Amino acid sequence: MNAEKVMKALSPLKPYMDDPNVSEILIDGYDKIYIEEMGRFKDLPTPFENEAQLMDFINNVAAALDRQPDESKFMIDSRLPDNSRINIVLPPVAILGPSLVIRRFSVRSFTFEDLIHFGSLNEALVEFFRACVLGRLNIVMAGGTGSGKTAVLNLLTGLIPPNERIVTVENAAELNPPGTHKRVIRLESQPGDAGGKGVVTMRDLVQNALRMRPDRLIIGEVRGGEAIDVIQAMNTGHDGSMFAIHAGNPRDVLARLEGMVAMAMPSLPLLQVRRQMAAAFDLIIYQEWLRDGSRKVMRVSEVVGMQGDEVLLQDIFRFQETGMENGRIQGQFLPTGTIPTFLKKIHASGVAVPMSLFTPQ
Repeated sequence: MNAEKVMKALSPLKPYMDDPNVSEILIDGYDKIYIEEMGRFKDLPTPFENEAQLMDFINNVAAALDRQPDESKFMIDSRLPDNSRINIVLPPVAILGPSLVIRRFSVRSFTFEDLIHFGSLNEALVEFFRACVLGRLNIVMAGGTGSGKTAVLNLLTGLIPPNERIVTVENAAELNPPGTHKRVIRLESQPGDAGGKGVVTMRDLVQNALRMRPDRLIIGEVRGGEAIDVIQAMNTGHDGSMFAIHAGNPRDVLARLEGMVAMAMPSLPLLQVRRQMAAAFDLIIYQEWLRDGSRKVMRVSEVVGMQGDEVLLQDIFRFQETGMENGRIQGQFLPTGTIPTFLKKIHASGVAVPMSLFTPQ
């Protein structure tokens, strides 16, 4: 890929590619262009006069990327020189006309201080998360599309002691462990060519990562058959592992994983799957993209164990909304008063956790 050639092909979108506040650029037709900026959509004037001009633009971008639409699917999925992801879908698959999405990744990595300033979490949650990571809990980072779960997972990865060996596995490389961590191996799945050659799946990578002597296994997002390998890894000595998953609430995390495991291993009894999950996971952090454009950690839940044939969850922290002010959601991150049972595991690692964190205000 010639970076200069790619950026030249993208020149009609240059003002938005250069704007650090723009997280996504979306084209749903030659006259429907908009961006996501600070959590909200904003319509833009189009640089194209007709669909033919838009198709010329797309063809130029595809040529610069050395990619052509799949002959059977009319789709392109690739990475830009700045590590942003670009996805293009063409007719007849895209019924209303060509569609293009550029998902941008900030040059500047967010810090916990940034997220506190944005109102995504508070100091108490950061202190608690640090103890959980240092205490080698197995953590699930859950949320919907665009909720910011990858950003939080990246920050959790940064809390790992710098002398530990980290192996990350991703479908599209977004995680960026800090430069202070020298023992980092990053793996990314590969779609292969149009003939199906060169395919490397997430499950292939997870299975191989377990042979690479990781102190910590970090999965960018679990979305398929690799779920069973991740669960089993967390049950067989790979403590301190973390992964992200698309889910609508902490309970939905378990339901989605059950479905993924069932597709990969349909003969595995459901009760056994639930028992494995109950033993594997310690903590589920659930984040939402809210109606005012903000992203907040809404619930922090402990996976307690089994109760009958169900996995038992209990909330440790919740975000309590109190109203709106200047179009922004107001509220507090509050402890529920529940003392997590995994504190013994954290304390055994020599990590102190102030009990005041769990005292309701």
